[in-house]
Amino acid sequence: MFGLIDCNNFFVSCERVFNPALSGRPVVVASNNDGCAVALSNEAKSLGLKRGMPLFKVRELLRRNNVITLSGNHRLYGDLSARVMAAIESVVPDIEVYSIDEAFISFPVADIAAIETTAREIVRRVRRNVGIPTSLGVAPTKTLAKVAARFAKKYPGYRAVCLIDNETRRRKALELTEIDEIWGIGRRLASRLRQVGIRRAIDFADLTREEAGRLVNVIGMRTWEELNGVACVERDPEYQVRKQICTTRTFTPSVTGLPELEEAVSGFMTIASRKLRRQGSAAKGVSVFIQTNTYRTDIEQYYNSAYSPLEEPTNDQMTLIGMSVKLLRSIYRRGLLYRRAGVYITETVPLEGVQPGLFVSPEEREKRRRLNVLVDRLNSNPMYFDKLRIASCSLDRPRFSSGPKQVYSDSGNIPDQKQLPILYPFIEIPNHRPF
Repeated sequence: MFGLIDCNNFFVSCERVFNPALSGRPVVVASNNDGCAVALSNEAKSLGLKRGMPLFKVRELLRRNNVITLSGNHRLYGDLSARVMAAIESVVPDIEVYSIDEAFISFPVADIAAIETTAREIVRRVRRNVGIPTSLGVAPTKTLAKVAARFAKKYPGYRAVCLIDNETRRRKALELTEIDEIWGIGRRLASRLRQVGIRRAIDFADLTREEAGRLVNVIGMRTWEELNGVACVERDPEYQVRKQICTTRTFTPSVTGLPELEEAVSGFMTIASRKLRRQGSAAKGVSVFIQTNTYRTDIEQYYNSAYSPLEEPTNDQMTLIGMSVKLLRSIYRRGLLYRRAGVYITETVPLEGVQPGLFVSPEEREKRRRLNVLVDRLNSNPMYFDKLRIASCSLDRPRFSSGPKQVYSDSGNIPDQKQLPILYPFIEIPNHRPF
């Protein structure tokens, strides 16, 4: 039996964990540039709001119903997602993270009563340890588990856990499910199936193999098999290891100064290096890009990127930030309005297989490793969430008085100040988070 655990209105639930006053009120979480809704509470959905809806079109509706609109805080969501997965693993060790708010679970036992007890313990522990409400569907296949999770979320009578453990429940669930709600059936395929009279999931599942083979491709046949109780969606053995990592943002409003871009790029690389350390990988190269607003024809357009390989693959955030800021300075043009920026780690390798460089001492490498471990540990603590960061500043900007005097370079020595940015750790306490 497989399980699919899905966090309810995940981004909104994360905001409510740190601000309980939002509970029971209509809440909308906006995208990075506050342009559209990416998550809604149940109260907001009841007003007719939908995910992906541009906020400027419903501004009057939001004002009239006192809807709370929040900018997305994806660092917070990523941290709480990791805590949710850790809480699940404390009950069942075999999980497959499918997305930021979903994970597949493999139950090692066949007893349905024991499976239901375990499933309810998972939901209870995630709510107790993290504060996030979840729904869990259990079925013989992953596709049917997705269907069961939708019922667990939609109908309170299931008490957050729905099991499809026999033929009667399977057919009943598929009779109540639209064809476009099935995992693996997209909008175009659903439209084509409706043209031949297939509107419900049960209509598709009841087709013979020959009939289904004439309508869908190999991927669609896997979905047909899964709906009929035959598990054929294999687990990706490397699902946790990202080969590439990208972190980008859209600025609102646009920025023009180099210090602002340096601060943004440093933050992007901090997130990317944290992901590297979580999966035990190291970066072989770093790429940075900046771009103006392509929708504004009244300003000068500019897009550029720069890439540099690293002498030694690493996940040390100070080394990666130093390189990314150097690349940013090489492509920056003064006086332009920059709308987007981002960093790419184009290739990752396992950390245990990295060949050490000749010009970095083992003592300095171990010092950096312990520093990164300490920073990650502090930032994962609920009392100090994401407060310890690596700051970068230009030589013409004032230094923070709390920063140490030591200056680090990629090699651990005092760099040529005309070539490298000044990097040092400092404490930043965000004002918009209640602690």
